[in-house]
Amino acid sequence: MKLISKSLLAAVTLPVILTACQSTGDEVQITAQDLQHHNWELTQVDGKDVVKNERLRTPNLEIGEKMIANGNAGCNNFFGQAEVKDNKFRIEKMGKTMKMCIGDIMDTEQAVSQTLQDWSDMTLTKDSLVLKNDVHTLTFKLSDHMN
Repeated sequence: MKLISKSLLAAVTLPVILTACQSTGDEVQITAQDLQHHNWELTQVDGKDVVKNERLRTPNLEIGEKMIANGNAGCNNFFGQAEVKDNKFRIEKMGKTMKMCIGDIMDTEQAVSQTLQDWSDMTLTKDSLVLKNDVHTLTFKLSDHMN
């Protein structure tokens, strides 16, 4: 094989090899467009079902145009600018109301607030969203009330 042919072969195959090393093959990048214009209802915190009662509003996460996020953490409403980066999610500079939350509602409130404010690994399927960090795992089901 001539030197030019070997150089050409190396120039063509090297980028392909490097790309293959960087990708696991089954990982799909989640984009802002995948999340926008959806409402997600919290169904589980750390693998335990969210128990609905008269004291606990169903926690939810709504992501609208330009990744503006708002919702309810169980007791208090929240809002902020959502971000997606490398299949991770967070709400930057999240603001929220300051109602007094009683008992186990406060546990849900804190888990939701902390997880949404910190970068969390994100898994998205057709009808669910899972956010997981070192402390908590939140499982949401798609519950679109937005258009």
